[in-house]
Amino acid sequence: MLTHATAVYRYLKEAVPFKIIPAVITTVVLLTLLAIPAPAGLDENGWVMLAIFLTTILAIILKVMPIGVMALMAIVIVSLAKVTSPTSKAAVADALSSFANPLIWLIVISILISLGLRKTGLGRRVGLLFIALLGKRTLGIGYGLVFCELVLAPFTPSNTARGGGIIHPIMKSIANAFESDPGKGTQGRVGTYLALVNYHANPISSAMFLTATAANPLALDYVSKATNGALHLTWTTWALCMLVPGLMAMFVMPLVLFVLSPPELKKTPDAVTYARGELALMGPVSPKELIMIGTFLMLLVLWANVPAMIFGAAYTLDPTMVAVLGLFALLITGTIDWNDVLGEKSAWDTLIWFGALVMMADQLNKLGVIAWFSEGMKNAIVTAGLSWQLTAAVLVLIFTFAHYMFASATAHVSAMMLAFLLVGASLIPAEYQAPFMLMMVAGSTIMMTLTHYATGTSPIIFGSGYITMGKWWGVGFVMCVIELAIFAAVGGVWWRVLGYW
Repeated sequence: MLTHATAVYRYLKEAVPFKIIPAVITTVVLLTLLAIPAPAGLDENGWVMLAIFLTTILAIILKVMPIGVMALMAIVIVSLAKVTSPTSKAAVADALSSFANPLIWLIVISILISLGLRKTGLGRRVGLLFIALLGKRTLGIGYGLVFCELVLAPFTPSNTARGGGIIHPIMKSIANAFESDPGKGTQGRVGTYLALVNYHANPISSAMFLTATAANPLALDYVSKATNGALHLTWTTWALCMLVPGLMAMFVMPLVLFVLSPPELKKTPDAVTYARGELALMGPVSPKELIMIGTFLMLLVLWANVPAMIFGAAYTLDPTMVAVLGLFALLITGTIDWNDVLGEKSAWDTLIWFGALVMMADQLNKLGVIAWFSEGMKNAIVTAGLSWQLTAAVLVLIFTFAHYMFASATAHVSAMMLAFLLVGASLIPAEYQAPFMLMMVAGSTIMMTLTHYATGTSPIIFGSGYITMGKWWGVGFVMCVIELAIFAAVGGVWWRVLGYW
């Protein structure tokens, strides 16, 4: 018996997919929260739901298990706790309710569409084209990476796939062509600078398009809820609002990084030769690439709601319907196949963990937790006697820099954004609420600049070894402050021109 028990223990120790110490910490936090009586103004079910949610976020931060497993655990706990309904059947239905949310399927299907960029080689071709055009200087290569981000951002809702899966391999190839290799201690030649540009273009491009990162549709939904539909951004109006401040931030960012982390090589004429050589090896644009381009153009036209502008509102298509159409077009043309779809683990992983986070956030709202938290924060600000301008600044800054505590932008947005938006909506005059909401939207992606675990892109680029942790955090803080200032100043003027305040 003892032998069997020992064998089982050894098996579980090796096989169970969680880290012991973080798991113990998370469990203790959950039990402690559950032992505390519900605060005044919040009922017991709301407090239990909040405890489950906070513990899940902590588990994500501590990386107790793969995020999908933790999300499934949250679904199980919510179902068993029956905090949303007194019956098991209804509780399970509530726990699984978010999987019928079109916003979640928009993200999943769009990730599947972005498979075509990798499989056809179109993403690599676009990157090499920009390097061939702008690569005579290291600064020019940096701007080539920026333009690549801008071109791909509207069509790749996984910022990790875009910055880490498509652009980062191109950046590494260029750095290696100049013998800039962390393994040889030569990362400072061009690699560190290009890796920083590679990364910092990612949060800015994510702010510029609704379909540029997974959390944006959720942020869009929260803005609409907080304003009771008064500010409802479409794909087109989102892009228009973020266009000028986003372009300004993209223009300034490589210049600032050139000062903060100057490359040893300033002139790189060989980069143009390298890019042209790689393009020659790729040959002419393939039929699959042409189909991919045509599909992207179709998606852009439909997401921009052009048919409705021409023929009337009856021709408006839901963004998720457009994504389904795009995926179907790629499948029936053989650009990608069904095995590609089945094998895209990131899409199905996103479905589980994003669905679980959205479900818990929705239930927190239904159980009155968001309203309770918002009222408490509102009372604290009122007691402090802050002006509405300072209130807006404090809310944006606290929300943005709280990302030091998060390893997922989606988790951060799910946990905090709606509450902060509701406080702002109640304390800021109605005529100035729109710029505050837009600054919160910008902050929800700019916050990804801060740490090497801020989003899925960061561990990929950090793990390549070009940037030390100290430089990452220092540069990240400076860039976060600069980009927030650009969106506040340039964006504020632009939103005034657009008539938002």
